[in-house]
Amino acid sequence: MANLPTSSLKGRHFVRVADWKPAELNAVLDLADELKMLLARGRPHKLLPGRSLALIFNKASTRTRVSFEVGICQLGGTGVSITAEHTHLARGETLKDTACVLSRYVDAIVIRTGPHSDVDELAGYSSVPVINALTDSAHPCQALADVMTIRERYDGRLEGLRLAYFGDGNNVCASLMVAAAKLGMSFVAACPPGYEPTKQAQADAQEAAEQSGASIEIVDDPEQAAGGADVLYTDVWVSMGEEEERDERLAAFQGYAINERLVELARPEAFVMHCLPAHYGEEISEEIVHGPRSAVFDQAENRLHAQKALMALIMR
Repeated sequence: MANLPTSSLKGRHFVRVADWKPAELNAVLDLADELKMLLARGRPHKLLPGRSLALIFNKASTRTRVSFEVGICQLGGTGVSITAEHTHLARGETLKDTACVLSRYVDAIVIRTGPHSDVDELAGYSSVPVINALTDSAHPCQALADVMTIRERYDGRLEGLRLAYFGDGNNVCASLMVAAAKLGMSFVAACPPGYEPTKQAQADAQEAAEQSGASIEIVDDPEQAAGGADVLYTDVWVSMGEEEERDERLAAFQGYAINERLVELARPEAFVMHCLPAHYGEEISEEIVHGPRSAVFDQAENRLHAQKALMALIMR
């Protein structure tokens, strides 16, 4: 295994991308590449023998839950899945007390919840690392896997690439935008008016872009965003908890789907990404997701490798 700057990352929370420096994010990506190679060659890499991971999921999950559970197992540790409704959180126990108790049992806590303030509170009282597995405003673990996938496809390069995002400026968009800016990628989001990323996410991304030399754009024209793009990215138009807004959102996002026209406007080597689950016929077609220009399932696989690297660096 490579000698990595683990001392500076040990014990760190991973709550939002903006809290991490570019060099720290790159350390995770470098280790993720190495762990992916070791797994492909069947070589053991039990970097966390005997460690334990608590997984608190207040929202549905497929990729995040499975990749964390399998990942900690491959690293030699144990994952304990917790559904909030089956704990005393559902009966009014505070996040403060939950953090204090779990810190005595496990070596890190993963949480997927709604309000971002819940993750901040848990991290504030936890003496072990807390990993944000999705909140209403951020999805930093997804962003790690996304930039890992882009870097793979472009032979280790991120700087100077143009990443175009289409649709809702949601938690996925916000974290990806900040990660791209920190790592030197220019980012353009094509969103209908009123559905742009939050002002805070834009400010964090702009600050990072000024340091990396990247650029951040928010436009309302999908074709403008697609022109010359190296990567095309989209997510669902109706996220968890927004089901009551479904009809309104579907109307607002008409024209923002990734289709063959947008793919044609991008660079010849450009590829398409989607964090899944996909709603075919809305933000993207099944043919594109399963087509030759798709990196969607590489992206899903890389959730495993990126999160293993993250755990290995902060839990050791």
